[in-house]
Amino acid sequence: MTLNVSAQRAGIALTERQRIAWLRLIRSDNVGPATFRDLVNHFGTAEAALEALPDLSRRGGSERTLRIATVADAERELDAAHRFGAVFVGIGEPDYPPALREIDGAPPLIAMKGNVRAATRPSLGIVGSRNASVSGAKFAAMIARDAGAAGYVITSGLARGIDTAAHRASLRTGTIAALAGGLDQPYPPENIGLLQEITSGEGLAISEMPFGWEPRARDFPRRNRLIAGVSLGVTIVEAANRSGSLITARYAGDFGRLVFAVPGSPLDPRCHGTNDLLKQGATVTTSSADVLEALAPLTRDDLLTRLDIKEPTIENTRAAPAAAPDDSERNRIIEALGPTPVEIDDIIRHTALSASQVHLVLVELDLAGQLCRHGANLVSLLPKE
Repeated sequence: MTLNVSAQRAGIALTERQRIAWLRLIRSDNVGPATFRDLVNHFGTAEAALEALPDLSRRGGSERTLRIATVADAERELDAAHRFGAVFVGIGEPDYPPALREIDGAPPLIAMKGNVRAATRPSLGIVGSRNASVSGAKFAAMIARDAGAAGYVITSGLARGIDTAAHRASLRTGTIAALAGGLDQPYPPENIGLLQEITSGEGLAISEMPFGWEPRARDFPRRNRLIAGVSLGVTIVEAANRSGSLITARYAGDFGRLVFAVPGSPLDPRCHGTNDLLKQGATVTTSSADVLEALAPLTRDDLLTRLDIKEPTIENTRAAPAAAPDDSERNRIIEALGPTPVEIDDIIRHTALSASQVHLVLVELDLAGQLCRHGANLVSLLPKE
């Protein structure tokens, strides 16, 4: 059965002024996706949050001046995107991937090049070994073709091996390449031609990193998180122990997405990771039907509709932000923190303070470089240098 892929596109487009302010905020020092959202929720708009950054950083204990991206910085990046044929899409806009909106700390802005409608269609992630076997690459291509024919966009990371096989097999039906660096810095170089095929056809390239950003080793887990966030499920084909594909699988599990693993020979190191995933409860995958049958209940119209954001934009119209906590309240929050990750909801219960007060102090600490966010709503204090 072929999936009906007419995704509902909810949301309202950002104004150019809002887009510049959003880009400035997310490109400023120590502002990640979670801090971005807390700032906008508290101050109402990105512009108001930008004005508050220096004072917040000082209250968090920073002794240095926080670097805040300027209007000129944002305009230069927007111009670079325009020249490259790309756009920035905000989390409240119609073309933002619906499933990605649902994850904790979703990127507020995603750079996209290609067929942006591909971002709103149900997606299956396929990842695996860079030094894939012939049979592994063939199996990944089969899954990609069959899922594409059923209406799914195939999302992968443009890497050698399994990723390349999945992208190539879904060029006609639609594929999304998630990049670890800026859209203008694809990796590996030998797949630049493949990326051009993707973005000039039915596919799309996406990244949360700035234009000109060359990918480093620590950027690839963020790329893997993007793959898992965009997808309703992720299929792992050939993954060694400590493989980046296992990071993608872990993120998928954290996000409540389906994880499919293809069993392999115990004698092949490329299969050790996938075999371990099966022991941990991943879905045994020996045919395309295993994947499509499991995904089918997730792609009913009512469930897809539920993935659409209900608010027109992340920015709200609150007249004034809630009152900041006083020194004693701030100290109570800081004392509740330590080197061990704790849930933010537990901090709120422990301190008996409002959620807005707790989140504001966490933002202050984050901007001052004293907080570590672990995902799943967990935070801890960074050790003093």
